[in-house]
Amino acid sequence: MSSCPVREDGTQAHGETSSQESHAQTRCESCKSTFLKIVWGFLIILSVSSSWVGTTQIVKITYKNFDYPFFMTWFSTNWNIMFFPVYYSGHLATAQEKQSPIKKIRECSRIFGEDGLTLKLFLKRTAPFSILWTLTNYLYLLALKRLTATDVSALFCCNKAFVFLLSWIVLKDRFMGVRIVAAIMAITGIVMMAYVDGYPGESILGVAYAVGSASTSALYKVLFKMFLGSANFGEAAHFISTLGFFNLVFLSFTPIILYFTKVEYWSPFSAVPWGYLCGIAGLWLAFNILVNVGVALTYPILISIGTVLSVPGNAAVDLLKDEKIFSAVRLGATVTICLGFLLMLLPEEWDEITLRFINSLKEKKSEDHPEDVTDSSMPFRSRSRANGTISIPLA
Repeated sequence: MSSCPVREDGTQAHGETSSQESHAQTRCESCKSTFLKIVWGFLIILSVSSSWVGTTQIVKITYKNFDYPFFMTWFSTNWNIMFFPVYYSGHLATAQEKQSPIKKIRECSRIFGEDGLTLKLFLKRTAPFSILWTLTNYLYLLALKRLTATDVSALFCCNKAFVFLLSWIVLKDRFMGVRIVAAIMAITGIVMMAYVDGYPGESILGVAYAVGSASTSALYKVLFKMFLGSANFGEAAHFISTLGFFNLVFLSFTPIILYFTKVEYWSPFSAVPWGYLCGIAGLWLAFNILVNVGVALTYPILISIGTVLSVPGNAAVDLLKDEKIFSAVRLGATVTICLGFLLMLLPEEWDEITLRFINSLKEKKSEDHPEDVTDSSMPFRSRSRANGTISIPLA
């Protein structure tokens, strides 16, 4: 009978050891997952920033020989059709249970509703988003005709502030004072950028185009959240490919009209720099894919950081090209807009997180010096107790 307690103790010890090992293994897997997310995030940041800088700079180069922004927008948007095939190729390469293309399309088309994509929903949902997509890119390219790549990329960062303002007004999102401050900083940067060359200046129209591009981009995001909600990677790929298909079928008449009305006319046909146009379209498609892949693989805030890093990236390239971008007012406007963008990235509970962090520091300090805290707190407690006997409530 004396062996029973020993076996129970051994079993209990073995159970505790197994529990500790399981807990350690879970923590190890969690740390590994976090580490991989950070590594992926770092790579995504570099890729997103590089693709956006590359797109902007190739547009500037293309303008030297081919100055037709709407055709460039239409041609690049058509490449969105390839988004879903790229996604499905990744599905075939990584998924254990592979689905047929038709089944995958039906699954991803649920973003339009339980019935999937019907002709009515195709026209009703796709048309406004396709127009906003085209307007955003077209205005961005128009801005690049009048401003440096650094100025345009900085002004486009204001779309984060516009998204907050529209979400606050339309979607009734939570009011945040710090984001109001960020929006004011963005507007201040816009005004500084508009008057950098004096009034009236050549830059005002370029600033208007860039701000218009940021505004339509913000409207696109808010309306997407309102009507379609959130989307996973597959649904986003399906939706963007649908936008490309709509652009090819229903908006192809626009560049034809612009061509025959001599608004965007080129001759001969061989003068079109197809290499540069394919480079712009490919990098634009890569940017959209990377943004959606990044949201799936890592933290969404890192995607936003990758976008704002395109500003110093474009500044470095413009500096190498000897473009005048570092006047005091222009630099101040760029820094103001970027700081406002970064303030927008603060989480909604940033104030609570900050208070918890400060409290944890105070608790740690009290644990490190318990005697000092005890000695210093004795008179305070006695005063509080004394004061408490004569305190009068004010409400």
